[in-house]
Amino acid sequence: MEHPIFELAPDHFPPLLKEIPDPPKKLYVRGALPDWNSLKFLTVVGSRKFTNYGREACEKLIWGLRGYPVAIVSGLALGMDAIAHQTALEAGLTTLAFPGSGLDPKVLYPATNSRLAQDILESGGALLSEFEPNFKATPYSFPRRNRLMAGMSNAVLIVEAEIKSGTLITSKFATEYNRDVFTIPGSIFSKNSEGPHMLLRLGATPITKEADLLEALGFSDENKEQSLELKYKDCSSDELKVIEILREPLSREDLLATLAMPIHKANTLLSVMEIKEMIKETMGEMRLM
Repeated sequence: MEHPIFELAPDHFPPLLKEIPDPPKKLYVRGALPDWNSLKFLTVVGSRKFTNYGREACEKLIWGLRGYPVAIVSGLALGMDAIAHQTALEAGLTTLAFPGSGLDPKVLYPATNSRLAQDILESGGALLSEFEPNFKATPYSFPRRNRLMAGMSNAVLIVEAEIKSGTLITSKFATEYNRDVFTIPGSIFSKNSEGPHMLLRLGATPITKEADLLEALGFSDENKEQSLELKYKDCSSDELKVIEILREPLSREDLLATLAMPIHKANTLLSVMEIKEMIKETMGEMRLM
């Protein structure tokens, strides 16, 4: 499917982006834009040289947003940006990418994430840039796009970052624009924890579990119930049983035992639900999508 580049009129810019002191003069888009007023936008950024801890923390927290009206914003970069986008796709969340280049596929940066960019577009997400479509990424273009990610979002989550990391530029813009800054505490022995721990000393909100993130974003259990009711309204009774059980992820073995139905029937049911992209096996556990 083709996703042509179009220029977004300033009147249609994300509402929060219009408020910053240095909004873009132009904004180019590929893909489908969400209803800016129906979602909360969370920018998730972190180190390109991430640790297993950082990756698992990022995945767990984004999966915890499944069923809530949240869109994940990131920069399409290698490392934590790509993990944030990919996890959002797997969790069924809208995701928007701001590459440090123009949007023409010939210059899209980094080229190694071209497949991810296409997946974002096919999922109903979008790529955005203030640069001309054929603009090639330069060192100065990344801080400029970081200000847009911070400016259009309700909050910024910093996963991992060294003290001198460019990731912290995004948190600096978020603070200047009066956006919430969240971060994940890490090991005192990891250089990737130096940035988050500095942010915590400066007053960032610590995020240690999914409930922390949901509370910081202003959500309640009622929000999730309403969203899931709409999402699963056409499911069969057996599918609803699986959905109810998987409110918390389980191993396939535990899920089969809990279902208490003939093994061939249960396996067929789970296979069909995976094909319908209702559930997914990831990190050794069955999860809702």
